[in-house]
Amino acid sequence: MDVSFEQLKSMVVFAHVIEQGSLSGAAKRLGLSRAVVSYHIKKLEKQLNIKLINRSTRTLSLTEAGKDYYQHCKIIAEQASAANQHIENLKQDPVGLLKITCSVNVGMHTIVPALNEFRRLYPKIELDVTLTDDVVNIIKQGIDLAIRGAPLSDSGLQAAKLSTLHNCLCASPAYLKQHGIPLHPTELAGHQWVNYKLTSSTLELSKGERSYSVAMKASIHTNNAAARTAFVEGGHGLARIPLYDAEPKIQQGSLMRILEDYQLKPIQVYAVFPAGGANARKLRLLVDFLKVFFIQQGLAEHTNIQ
Repeated sequence: MDVSFEQLKSMVVFAHVIEQGSLSGAAKRLGLSRAVVSYHIKKLEKQLNIKLINRSTRTLSLTEAGKDYYQHCKIIAEQASAANQHIENLKQDPVGLLKITCSVNVGMHTIVPALNEFRRLYPKIELDVTLTDDVVNIIKQGIDLAIRGAPLSDSGLQAAKLSTLHNCLCASPAYLKQHGIPLHPTELAGHQWVNYKLTSSTLELSKGERSYSVAMKASIHTNNAAARTAFVEGGHGLARIPLYDAEPKIQQGSLMRILEDYQLKPIQVYAVFPAGGANARKLRLLVDFLKVFFIQQGLAEHTNIQ
C-alpha cells in the first residue's frame, strides 16, 4: 500500500510519542501543539484501521500492532534525522587525520567500501587505516576509532552502535556429502568444526521458544576470519560465518547453508572511540556516515548512538 506524505509525517509523530512517553512530550520535542500530535495519532490509526496505542488518563502503552509498527516508524524518523545531519555536515569542509582500526574481514567487506565513499565526500580528511584481527589498545596507539563486534569492556571508552549483522551455519558441499547434512542442533556435536578464535567456542541456536547450546569441537583454529571461511570451503568442517561473508560463496556453490530455520546469536557492531572523541567533528561525521552506510547497504536493522 502506498504511503502519502501526510502519513509519513504521522509516522514520525507516532515514533516521537513513543520515545517521549507522552503526547505532550512529543509536542514539545516537535514544536507542535498537543492537539496536533493527537490528531496525527488518531488519523494514523484510522488510515491503518487498527489501534496502535492504549490510552489512559496518565499513561500510554503500545498494542501488539503498535509495537511492531513503532519499529518501522523509528527507522524512518532516524533516517530523516541522519539525512538532515549529513546535509548540515556538508556545509562545512572538515580537515584532519583519522586513525581507524578494524578486523580484516569486516574491514574488507564493509568498512573499506564505506571509507571509499566517505573520502570522496570529505577529501581533506586523511585516513590511516589498520586492519588487524588483534584487539588494539586504542588509547595507547592513538586510534581515533575502532570497529568492534562486542560490547565495551573498557569503561574509559565510548561507543556508537552501527549495526546488527547476522550469522549462519555453513559447510562445503563436499563435506556435507561425506558427513551428511545435520537436520537438528543435536546432530551438530558429532561434526567437525573450524573455529575462529576471537569468538565463543559455544554455538547458541534458537527456534521459537526452544534454545540449544553446542560446544564446537574444532580440529582447525584460526585468528583470521577469512582463513576460517577458506578452511570451511576446503571441506574441513562446519563454521559459524557472518551472512555478508557467506552469501556470495553460497551463490557460487562453494558453501552450503544448514539449519536455516534456526536463529544464531547476531554480531553487534560498534564504533568505539576515546571518551570525548565524539566532540571532534571529523569523528562524528564518520560515525554518522557509517550508520547511514550500513542502512543503505541493508546491513543494519536500526541504529542507536550510545
